[in-house]
Amino acid sequence: MAKRAKGIFRRTAGGLLVALLLVFWVGPVLAVAVYRFVPPPITFLMVQRAFEGKGFERRWVPLDDISPHLVRAVIAAEDARYCQHMGFDVEAIEKAMEANARGGKVRGGSTISQQTAKNVFLWPRRDWVRKGLEAYFTVLIEVGWGKRRIMEVYLNSIEWGPGIYGAEAAARKNFGVPAKKLTAAQSARLAAILPKPLSWRAAKPGPYVKRRSGSIRRNAGAVRSQDLAHCVLD
Repeated sequence: MAKRAKGIFRRTAGGLLVALLLVFWVGPVLAVAVYRFVPPPITFLMVQRAFEGKGFERRWVPLDDISPHLVRAVIAAEDARYCQHMGFDVEAIEKAMEANARGGKVRGGSTISQQTAKNVFLWPRRDWVRKGLEAYFTVLIEVGWGKRRIMEVYLNSIEWGPGIYGAEAAARKNFGVPAKKLTAAQSARLAAILPKPLSWRAAKPGPYVKRRSGSIRRNAGAVRSQDLAHCVLD
């Protein structure tokens, strides 16, 4: 009887181990492989916002149909070392930890790669499980997608207002132009509202967003002159 119970336990444990491998290893790898070529259809945040009554507007466009000004602006605003790191900016993380240790406003250190991993594959709420999975998916997309694809998915998935997702929908909603026609000033405004897309407006910016977008535009100029977007733009 004891041997039989032990055999059942081993088979059950073996089955659970296989199931865990499928969920936490094979599943993510397959998802990343598919999304290397297929646009991610919808994210957890999009579903959440839809249930909150904020609507849903998104138009996927290839990276070549998005203004280089916007690419440089988001790099300047969100991740200046995007082309230098492999998914994690250790220097930015250390600075964020030092700033947070001093108290006051909490500062983040997430790269565009980490934000993309979170936006596409995971849920919005902060917790240690999500952060661990975010790191895992970040490694997977850095290896499996490369910088151009990560940027393409990021710019087509990021939230840019109530129910507005992706550069194309944001450009048309705020400025009445396709993403490919965005100017440097318009791109800087869109990049400026990324931290608070539900509160800030690119089309009618307040004083703070105006100042922030001006700073981003200047930094985007540095991104161009120093070729800091070389991994994305030809």
